[in-house]
Amino acid sequence: MEESIYYANLYDIYGELLTDKQKSYFKDYYFDNLTMDEIAYNDKVSKNAVSKQLKDVREKLLFYEEKLKIYQKKMNIEREFKNEEDILNRIEKYDNI
Repeated sequence: MEESIYYANLYDIYGELLTDKQKSYFKDYYFDNLTMDEIAYNDKVSKNAVSKQLKDVREKLLFYEEKLKIYQKKMNIEREFKNEEDILNRIEKYDNI
């Protein structure tokens, strides 16, 4: 499950860099929870074709993240803001004493 969430986050960032077919398969599989068999049936292709496309999409998303690190930077920024918020909350707590 955690892996699916990670890929969904990468898709949110890099999805526009994928082909229309890759986007379609990714959305069907990760967001609509269709099986590869269902996707293959709907698109009139083999299950192997769907599997290969999904594998290619995951590899592309990981490649883009490895090179650009946008998701990693986003997570670092969120962590810093959370830390800052925690610090401000502690300061407020002591100000009210």
